[in-house]
Amino acid sequence: MNLSVQIFASLILSVVVGLILGPDAAPWVKLWVAPIGTMFINLIKMMIVPVILSSLVTGMTGLGDLKKLGRIGVKTFIMYMGTTAIAILLGFGAAMLIHPGVGLDMGAAAAPEIKQAPTFMEVLVNMIPKNPVESMANADILPLIVFSIFLGAGIVAVGGKKGVFLTQFFDAMAEVCYKVIGMIMRVSPIGVFCLLVPVVVNNGPKVLLPLLSVIVAAAIGSIAHMILVYTPIVSLIGKIKVTDFYRAMSEAMMIAFTTCSSAGTLPVNMKNLIEKLKIKKEVVSFVLPLGATINMDGTAVYMGVCALFVANVYGIHLTVNQMIMIMFTGTLASIGTAGVPGGGLIMLAMVLQSANLPLEGIALVAGIDRVLDMFRTTLNITGDAAVACAVDRTERKYDKELLEEANKEREENELK
Repeated sequence: MNLSVQIFASLILSVVVGLILGPDAAPWVKLWVAPIGTMFINLIKMMIVPVILSSLVTGMTGLGDLKKLGRIGVKTFIMYMGTTAIAILLGFGAAMLIHPGVGLDMGAAAAPEIKQAPTFMEVLVNMIPKNPVESMANADILPLIVFSIFLGAGIVAVGGKKGVFLTQFFDAMAEVCYKVIGMIMRVSPIGVFCLLVPVVVNNGPKVLLPLLSVIVAAAIGSIAHMILVYTPIVSLIGKIKVTDFYRAMSEAMMIAFTTCSSAGTLPVNMKNLIEKLKIKKEVVSFVLPLGATINMDGTAVYMGVCALFVANVYGIHLTVNQMIMIMFTGTLASIGTAGVPGGGLIMLAMVLQSANLPLEGIALVAGIDRVLDMFRTTLNITGDAAVACAVDRTERKYDKELLEEANKEREENELK
């Protein structure tokens, strides 16, 4: 039984056990079961800082010499970050339409005290860490992300043996973090069970309906993103018929939906773009692997939905500043958590923490994470392909200019 099935089975079992035990078992559950769930949450918190630092630095150094990458790298990066930010907003919109979590108000007693959200200007000022070590110790996400980006850019600028040494160090550190997260995710069925049983015991059957509303909201947000974002990118920038694009992408989308694996879908996605849509191989070979690293549109929709869901569950009204914080953190953190086992939950933990929302809310969506992952993965790989089509079209004019220059030079040489 794979891990996703185990977590889903843990969700079902926790609901059944919680309903059987009922409110009378609340004191016993609080004493013996809830602490194990808290330990699981602490394990996730433990990895937030090291995984952001190591993965973000590795992602930056992986881009190589930014001057050498030139136009393609810059355009691809901007498009990925832009679509991710829009995806979070669409996730918010879908959640506001469906209102997931409303009716399951766990109240102030169940949620930790929430600090007052900072103003927008305070967010901008606090993004620059005056002491990176202090930011790491306090798990201040945005300053940590900014520091990691500057550190990665500095390593790229240094280059040489020193740059290679630091690149290898952070790459090794990232791999270690991935292994540790994999270990944590192995015990996630137990952690989810111990987190959800107290919730069901205290709230009863009313806990079930909001979970369905989360799935519906995520599906609406994903479909809206494809229609409102990818379709214009493909048709207006990529100059490709929308029907041709989705017909060519259907195989990769089905594999992504059923396997929930972006890496497993990557070869099929590349093959279809090159053979069916005639996208240049060098563009596909650069844009798609980079997308697997930094493009997280599906996860961004998921974060917008789940952040509002957690806020509704705990009776917290999200302010505009908190939503902006979630959008900034989610967009930047997408560089550092792609490819991480359980990356969706890890990123959600970062986003919730940055907006001062209860991390305990993760348990409510962990059990349905496999279903949500189907939408996330499908949207992610479709976004990679859409950006590849757009970049390919914008590069053709430069190819034409180079061809004309080469022909002109050849003609001049023949005249000589």
